[in-house]
Amino acid sequence: MSIKTPRAAAGLAALILVAGCSSSGGSPGQAAGATSGAGGSAASSEPLVVYTGGSGDIQPIFNPYLPGALGGGGTIFEPLFFYNTVRSEGAPRPRLGESFSWNDDGTELSISLRSGVKWSDGRPFTADDVVFTLKMITEHKAMNGTGYQGKATATDATHVVIKFDEPAFVDGPQVLGRIWIVPEHKWKDIPDPTKEQLREPVGTGPYVVDELKPQAFTLKANPDYWGGEPAVKKIRFPSLSGNQSGATALKAGQIDWQTGPVPDIANVEQSYPGYKLITTPVNQMVLDTCANAELGCKGPQTDPAVRQAIYHAVNRTQLNALAFENTSAEISPSMALLQRDQAVISGRLQNKVAPMQPDAARAQQILESAGYAKGADGIYVKDGKPVKLTLKTVAGWTDYITAADTLGQQLAKAGIKVTVQQLSYNEWADARGRGDFELMLDSLYQGPAADPFYVYSYFYSTDSTDKVGGTPGANISRFSDPDVDRAIAELKKINVSDTAARQPYFDTIQTRVEQSMPYVPLLTQGTINIYNARKFTGWPTKEDLYAFPAAWQAPDASEIYLRLRPTGK
Repeated sequence: MSIKTPRAAAGLAALILVAGCSSSGGSPGQAAGATSGAGGSAASSEPLVVYTGGSGDIQPIFNPYLPGALGGGGTIFEPLFFYNTVRSEGAPRPRLGESFSWNDDGTELSISLRSGVKWSDGRPFTADDVVFTLKMITEHKAMNGTGYQGKATATDATHVVIKFDEPAFVDGPQVLGRIWIVPEHKWKDIPDPTKEQLREPVGTGPYVVDELKPQAFTLKANPDYWGGEPAVKKIRFPSLSGNQSGATALKAGQIDWQTGPVPDIANVEQSYPGYKLITTPVNQMVLDTCANAELGCKGPQTDPAVRQAIYHAVNRTQLNALAFENTSAEISPSMALLQRDQAVISGRLQNKVAPMQPDAARAQQILESAGYAKGADGIYVKDGKPVKLTLKTVAGWTDYITAADTLGQQLAKAGIKVTVQQLSYNEWADARGRGDFELMLDSLYQGPAADPFYVYSYFYSTDSTDKVGGTPGANISRFSDPDVDRAIAELKKINVSDTAARQPYFDTIQTRVEQSMPYVPLLTQGTINIYNARKFTGWPTKEDLYAFPAAWQAPDASEIYLRLRPTGK
């Protein structure tokens, strides 16, 4: 695959995520060595070419709260802090914020902001911009991917106090690390920020827009960035026809960073001299289902029995080998990460780990117990309606296309017919948001901190969804369960350090998620990154995973841009 959906933003109102630079906690600009002469003047003018997987004509969307936004959060618009989601760190790294503290009961969050920061048009950044941004997202559900419900007040130019009606400890990383701060003086007159593309963005970030063409856009370093002008002076984002074109461009040395598969992944350094590979299993690969008939979803997948049968019919070992070159890992139906979250995975689950081999008998038993019977063509039928589903994926995403075809063949053996439909990314994203789908290959992104709570609050909360045709947050399955909603609400009130008090609510959520499966778990996706180590230094490594390496991940990508230095080679 390639592009990420912000649901994270998302995902979508567009999905996008979080970032930071120095392992010692210094400012990103300082960590990057972003001042004069990193790599020499000739090296500094060399653009970093980044392929995120985009195809087709580039749309001029720089509003960080819209699907398909260009540039990514953290690059033009910044969060207050960066939280590393792949490796737990003691404290988040400062961006626009410098420090924060909670009162004892978690109902008041006090934030100290960085002074002397300017917007890219020269106007000063102040606490009023933070208050304006927070108020704006509460007034527009499609922009409020974090579910923020506080009330913010500026006590002076560099201090903000946010009050919550109930304890909100878990909201901290979302407010501090997942909300992109926008300038009040530019946004206050926008009639509807959920529809404003924002062709000429003004931000506080390390980059500003340089050039926009149908097949590529370029960002240039912000010379007045508070952390110092970045060492990488220009970043170019081309639009290609898909993964194969990306591999060809890599071979020719025309791309410096690509997130996505290439042939013979095990021999990248031999096939692409000067390039290196890092694979990070974080995002959870799933089959999105439009699951909730009460909110307008239509199709056999609205029946939990069909979703359960799909889960048991998948041959995950074969899927990993054929589509992902064995770069993915096992997944838990709890939707907690197996390595990171092992301590909170419920003992009440039927399976802590999704089976890597199919269980045809179990799939058959589930369907037949739910009243399905096989027709003459071998496809299960109930009430005269066959279990025939359309699986939508993105044209050009070669790994996902292979995965879709493989799943179709596997599910046919279980009496479930799947037709694969390839769409442009824009068509796919539009259908996904509106609920115009039965199945989609996708992945769930992690929250701003190393805690499974965020996956649950994003993708399983009624507050994060909307009826078909409306504009949901991250919960595009339209899943809604009162027990899950209550458990999420209770988790918000508990200090994250009180693991014993949190566990009963994790038990409730995880068992209900396993039973319902609005997102059918496939594998923990190994996010593949190939980067030009000859031209640039400072890339994340397994030993120094200072940000999640993915070209589409925000604000992590911005942290990587700040850390890179051209070599002049």
